[in-house]
Amino acid sequence: MNHSPDLRLAVTLRLLDDEGQRRFGPGVAALLEEVREKRSLRAAAASMGMAYSKAWRIVRTAEEALGHKLLSSTIGGRHGGGAALTEEAEAWLAAYQALREEVDAFAQKRFQERFRDL
Repeated sequence: MNHSPDLRLAVTLRLLDDEGQRRFGPGVAALLEEVREKRSLRAAAASMGMAYSKAWRIVRTAEEALGHKLLSSTIGGRHGGGAALTEEAEAWLAAYQALREEVDAFAQKRFQERFRDL
């Protein structure tokens, strides 16, 4: 019987510290991308259905692990506050996204090679 189920491969790329704790991955990357787009951590968190306090905790944890500030924030005022990614955040995000694309392309190719005849 040569009936192959409709399966797809999903690869998740996470950077872990020495104790195996997650420090950078899809959640942090998505949050940073939303901050870049919305120019606000609060707006980014809201768009992701996340509490603002949780978003801050994610950012602080990643900053501590990476040793860099990830957000440059401005306090409210006439035009309201906001947030922008630091140069370090842009570099980490770009490197993570490039690696994710490379790993995914490799994994998809291998998946097809290994499972196409099953």
